[in-house]
Amino acid sequence: MASVKQFQVTFDCAEPERVARFWCDVLGYVVSAPTGFSTWDDYDRSLPPERRGEWCACVDPTGVGPRLFFQRVPEGKVVKNRVHLDVRVGTGLVGEERLAALKAESARLVGLGATEVRVMVADEENESCIVMQDVEGNEFCVD
Repeated sequence: MASVKQFQVTFDCAEPERVARFWCDVLGYVVSAPTGFSTWDDYDRSLPPERRGEWCACVDPTGVGPRLFFQRVPEGKVVKNRVHLDVRVGTGLVGEERLAALKAESARLVGLGATEVRVMVADEENESCIVMQDVEGNEFCVD
């Protein structure tokens, strides 16, 4: 049986380029131009006005992480995400050292337009993490 070699994570959103650029800043990704075009502006000019800005994509410049794809949908977000990204900044850290790293990253992401929802402090079973929302309210965790 063949295994999956590559995958992308797709986000439904109202403003694909805005959300893509947010995640580029969060993860160190870059916006990737559509195949056959040197820039997004060139691509958008090739479309009828009603289709401009309907999607955007970004990639890990190292080629390690998955491609992120952002597509415009007419409906807004109304319930909790069923899938979310975890921004891993505390791997290998515990206790106060971990919480300090998470809080520093949360502050950076708030500066990019994210919203901090709740700090979940370590207990007997789980290490600390911070629940956040991106620029369109999609949940993600800093852990």
